Amino acid sequence: MSELLSYALFLASVLIYAWKAGRNAWWFAATLAALGLFVVLNLTLYASDYFTGDGINDAVLYTLTNSLTGAGVSKYILPGIGIVLTLTAVFAALGWVLRRRRHHPHHFGYSLLALLLALASVDASPAFRQIAELVRSQSRDGDPDFSAWYKAPSKTLPAPKLNLVYIYGESLERTYFNNDAFPDLTPELGALKDEGLDFSHTMQLPGTDYTIAGMVASQCGIPLFAPFEGNASASVSSFFPQTVCLGDILKNSGYQNYFVQGANLRFAGKDVFLKSHGFDHLYGAEELKKVVDDPDYRNDWGFYDDTVLDQAWEKFETLSRSGQRFSLFTLTVDTHHPDGFISRTCSRQRYDIDGKPNRSFSAVSCSQQHIAAFINKIKASPWFKDTVIVVSSDHLAMNNTAWSYLNQQERNNLFFILRGDRPGRETLAVKRNTMDNGATVLDILGGDNFLGLGRSSLSGESLSQVFLNLKEKVLAWKPDVIRLWNFPKEIGTFTVDAEKNTIAFSGSRFRLPLLLRVSAQRVEPLPESEYSAPLRFQLADFAPRDNFVWVDRCYKMAQLWATELALSTDWCVSEGQLGGEQRVQHVDKARWQGQTRIKETVIDTARYQANVAMLKIADNDIRYRADRFIFNVAGAPEEVKQFSGISRPESWGRWSNARLGDKVKIEYRQPLPKSFDLTIVAKAYGNNANQPIPVRVGDVEQTLVLGHDVTTTTLHFDNPAAASTLTIAPPAPQATNEGNILGHSPRRLGIGMVEIKITSTES
Repeated sequence: MSELLSYALFLASVLIYAWKAGRNAWWFAATLAALGLFVVLNLTLYASDYFTGDGINDAVLYTLTNSLTGAGVSKYILPGIGIVLTLTAVFAALGWVLRRRRHHPHHFGYSLLALLLALASVDASPAFRQIAELVRSQSRDGDPDFSAWYKAPSKTLPAPKLNLVYIYGESLERTYFNNDAFPDLTPELGALKDEGLDFSHTMQLPGTDYTIAGMVASQCGIPLFAPFEGNASASVSSFFPQTVCLGDILKNSGYQNYFVQGANLRFAGKDVFLKSHGFDHLYGAEELKKVVDDPDYRNDWGFYDDTVLDQAWEKFETLSRSGQRFSLFTLTVDTHHPDGFISRTCSRQRYDIDGKPNRSFSAVSCSQQHIAAFINKIKASPWFKDTVIVVSSDHLAMNNTAWSYLNQQERNNLFFILRGDRPGRETLAVKRNTMDNGATVLDILGGDNFLGLGRSSLSGESLSQVFLNLKEKVLAWKPDVIRLWNFPKEIGTFTVDAEKNTIAFSGSRFRLPLLLRVSAQRVEPLPESEYSAPLRFQLADFAPRDNFVWVDRCYKMAQLWATELALSTDWCVSEGQLGGEQRVQHVDKARWQGQTRIKETVIDTARYQANVAMLKIADNDIRYRADRFIFNVAGAPEEVKQFSGISRPESWGRWSNARLGDKVKIEYRQPLPKSFDLTIVAKAYGNNANQPIPVRVGDVEQTLVLGHDVTTTTLHFDNPAAASTLTIAPPAPQATNEGNILGHSPRRLGIGMVEIKITSTES
């Protein structure tokens, strides 16, 4: 109802302003801004719902403010482009409609009415209500009974005997196993489910409805509610540091904990979570590509399930032979929304529904076959008698191409257990939730029957049975869960570890680079990931009086406030206010201690605007004073007008990238000397090594030959035509993901440049 009301108010505002308000620049801008906010909110809601099926929730907030490294983004490019184009078209249409009567006299009353209606449409929109609720949930005091229900288990098992294999099936909810609704969809894994302890009513709660959240719920017994201020698990080096999780208990009890998945471990901070809670052996896309038979056989997210589960079997076999107590967790990916991936080795590659093939169902049928094959290998081995196998979904399926069919059924998460030491077949219909998974496993292994907010479904009473309104109760506990992060509220003395690339203060440690917004009540960490805006762009959004502490490579901030460090790749610390004073300190020791001294100064609007403008300069437009082109920092020397065909700076220099230009092209502001030496410090990539590389200035061409290692070469040029452009054309650009940002298209590398210097030899 509120959605229809919001649209009605929106249309009323447009019509009243367009036909009655008349001409006035201020009222036009204000009304367009309010109406534009309505459009942006609703497009955000649409986009979020495309991913989650549940609008703007904690999953959206967490993922967008976290590391997206390794995210399979290619399937979302077209929807993203569509949203941008739609937004542009709607704004253009709104502006045109609102200006229909711009030649008529302004009418204050109608203008005010139109603006109020526009603001009312925003307030009535479901998107605004969802975002407002997320914000409010961060500032509540919590529920006083949280401590009564949150129970920390013993940190060790008294007499560990069984090894653990825990399989997370990506979005592999129990609904898929309804053979009446989806005949012959999951025969192999369904048969195994029916052989064990099958828990048929595992509900999903807020904060447990995406992969990392499902992992936290099942291993720690709490929902994943992260601080709104930065959501910084991508940069923080500990994840719920005060919480005892299943991995901690296993490690303390002598287990070696392993985790194997096909996607990148850094996505959503899974590596941080696992390392923080007892896992010393992690294998993701980066680690597996060094050991799998075919590193190029992968989907948008990483390696296919057949590859991952083959590696998991090898780990199981090796660890079982060693006699070492172990746990082996693995996570599939082929059933990821929007439509999954079909591996090449499964026999079930197609599933039809309503007479047509459905890719999401096909991916489920294929993936469950691989999981079943992995389990059957374990069951057939001599080590099964010492093993507990757990199979669970990480969360309910999100908005995929099977979504409409799933929603016609009662939906529950998958959770079943196969015990090699005590075979038993039973379906347990007890009401429970995914926070109970870890407690149930802990109970089977001989530990406590509680874990955080989770309770064993074999000997305890789930909070799903205690509270009829558990979803509302969990949301009321949100501030209490957030406090478990132990995020600092102040920063005074801090330590930068230049070797580990971390900063520590107030008992917390964060990865570098890092930007902190500092106020009297809180410290808000803003991390930088490959898919977030660079920290200097995030800083440009700060208000003039916002206090900041920014730790980054010196050259990124030195152009503004310490030009003597403009070419340094060391760490620097800057602090201050964009509209006031700023201080830059050079980190010149392996362990460097600092003290914040942010002063309240008079705000200078011109200084603020100049700082913001400098912060927003694109990397390639930065210019520095130097007698050579130095490639491991952003920008170019002042003498360079523009350049192309060159990739981003790395610690050693930059690669040429034929995707950005078929050759390296450097155009200088003035003609190059009539006679000069060109000194280039560089190396070649792949087949470009030991091949002639044309280097041209005007009509004059020389040949450069490079090996795989960095060398220094000097070429002499005469430049009678006073040319101002230097070009280098690697002969065999090679497509590769080496050193690339995962999720981005492969670069086509030719040569790696460290420095280029031009020295005049005119007499």
